[in-house]
Amino acid sequence: MMKVYFIGAGPGDPELLTLKAKKILETSDVVIYAGSLVNPAILKFAKQGAVLRDSSTMELEEILNIYREAKKTGKTVARVHTGDLSIYSALQEQLDECEREGIDCEVVPGISSYQAAAATLRRELTLPGVSQTLILTRISGRTEVPARESLEKLAKTKATMVIFLSVHEIERVVSQLAKGYGKETPVAVVEKASWAEERKIVGTLENIAEKVKEAGIKRHALIVVGEVLGKTYRKSKLYDADFEHGFRKRKSP
Repeated sequence: MMKVYFIGAGPGDPELLTLKAKKILETSDVVIYAGSLVNPAILKFAKQGAVLRDSSTMELEEILNIYREAKKTGKTVARVHTGDLSIYSALQEQLDECEREGIDCEVVPGISSYQAAAATLRRELTLPGVSQTLILTRISGRTEVPARESLEKLAKTKATMVIFLSVHEIERVVSQLAKGYGKETPVAVVEKASWAEERKIVGTLENIAEKVKEAGIKRHALIVVGEVLGKTYRKSKLYDADFEHGFRKRKSP
């Protein structure tokens, strides 16, 4: 039966593709992928004879026409996006059009690049006594960010923040963040998290912009900021011997 599967292909490492996504790629007649972002190694899972289409040069209507043609011919489409589809994927406009035109579709979530970045940094992004909130955002540019969500305002929370699609504006990012966090706040920039050519740079809001410029990083990178990147935190209550919950009694009287 014809169906469009919107797949989150993960941050880059083919082994971080979900089993469900791999199975769909192995059986789909048409695979549409963002050539500028998706690791080509992931396309090796596509079945022999599948039609591969690079969406990096396409407009929305061209992509929708492929869905329409697949509906007429009863073919299955794997629409491959990077990371997870719930953030910065331009998914909603495609879903809404499919629903309007009666095209059957399904969303298959994937691992986000921010998760891969946390893994390579070997840091938990929510630490007791430090931060229990994670903000995923970007700087305002051609895609405008609402004024109420400016980096300067979000930084006042001092929560852990991961900033997408903004490393090319690293100086402007740092300028806005410093007004809320302070210049000594630790920062990390991870380029192509989980790819073979992954790079990571660690610093503070005072020196990270200079380090990023020296490294020549201009795209495909995340900015992670917050005290969770430091070394001071309280241990979790979850495994504290004196913390009682439904599965374990406290040890001390």
